[in-house]
Amino acid sequence: MGSKGENNRQLIVEAADQLFYTRGYHQTSFRDIADATGIPRGNFYYYFKTKDEILHAVVEARLQVYGDILNACEQKSNEPRQRLLCFSDMLAHFEDNIIVTGCPIGTLCSELAKDEDDLQQVSRAVFKMMRSWLAEQFSALNYSDADARAMDMLARMQGITVMASAFQDRDFIHRSLAELQNWINGQVSN
Repeated sequence: MGSKGENNRQLIVEAADQLFYTRGYHQTSFRDIADATGIPRGNFYYYFKTKDEILHAVVEARLQVYGDILNACEQKSNEPRQRLLCFSDMLAHFEDNIIVTGCPIGTLCSELAKDEDDLQQVSRAVFKMMRSWLAEQFSALNYSDADARAMDMLARMQGITVMASAFQDRDFIHRSLAELQNWINGQVSN
């Protein structure tokens, strides 16, 4: 595939990512993606045969984005608690998007939770990566229940995004982020 083909493929993935986030996977059609990109719908089949293939590409792109965030947290500090604090800052960094549409990962997982197993597995990939990374940080703090703590942190962050979006409440994000960071600071092993 040439550079034009790669550019078109990237446009499709970016448009689909935004539409899946704002409208939902099931509410987004090939026509919606074509309208957003300006690429004729018939040309999509050169890049993607099905909408499920587009979903896979969107999740791969999200894995890259969130993987970069995790890498940035690792570059920022060698200390696991500082890395956890850096990770929690995503709430502040993505505040505008959270208020409007919640969490892109959580909304996709919730939407696809009742679909066939393949779509469920695909939708969870970013959460699985985050869970694993968080568990590594808690393990480095000498917690034997590192995975449970990772799940607790993900659950807290998802709860914050859901409620902040539901009530369009930025102050809730700020208060909850401060509480989450206090919780993280309390997770230093003795």
